[in-house]
Amino acid sequence: MASPHSHRKENDRPPAAAAAILHQPASPRFPPGTPTAGAQRKVAIAVDLSDESAHAVKWAVQNYLRPGDAVILLHVRPTSVLYGADWGAVDVDAADEKSQKKLEDDFDNFTTSKADDLAQPLVEAGIPFKIHIVKDHDMKERLCLEVERLGLSAVIMGSRGFGASRRSSKGRLGSVSDYCVHHCVCPVVVVRFPDERDADSDVNEGSAKAVGTDICALHPVPEEEEPLFLDASDHNADVEKIS
Repeated sequence: MASPHSHRKENDRPPAAAAAILHQPASPRFPPGTPTAGAQRKVAIAVDLSDESAHAVKWAVQNYLRPGDAVILLHVRPTSVLYGADWGAVDVDAADEKSQKKLEDDFDNFTTSKADDLAQPLVEAGIPFKIHIVKDHDMKERLCLEVERLGLSAVIMGSRGFGASRRSSKGRLGSVSDYCVHHCVCPVVVVRFPDERDADSDVNEGSAKAVGTDICALHPVPEEEEPLFLDASDHNADVEKIS
């Protein structure tokens, strides 16, 4: 006779940190009882699934986050195009709807898989977090809008990535991080990704520059339809909980 324990799930062990994934095309508001509820600080890490973003997450865990913090991994997925972490934007022929749908489904699966990898340092450190995904054609403006809506204490992001071409001048910010520095309503911490030429130096991994941004007035937040919250326990959700 099979043991009553034989049907237990392999991942039935207690998670290292409270986690949830939100896939919200509309306006996000955290319901009570979520991992970020009651946190002393809500810190966003803006990610684009690139190596620069993965480094920013690791740097935040090692150098910035403290007990009582909760993290929101914030990702803006462009609409109408597929956006790859390492290959930039790929235009899709609107006439070929079937092909576009398949490519978008493949990218959603890729996004979920990469988000799992990005969150591992948070899981291992026992830091509560959410993965927050929105869709918009303007990544820079939407990032700043989400930061304001979520009432965040700070934003951490890589100095490059987000589909922008690398700058030849050392230390220059990418277009997205530069925009966020000047338009986000909270402090922005920009983490420099180590170049190969820095490998032989004694610079501590993940040198970063904390930038206190100007408090700029943004456009009023438009009224939007009620957001969709997907819990990790919902079997109909198109994303899965990160264990």
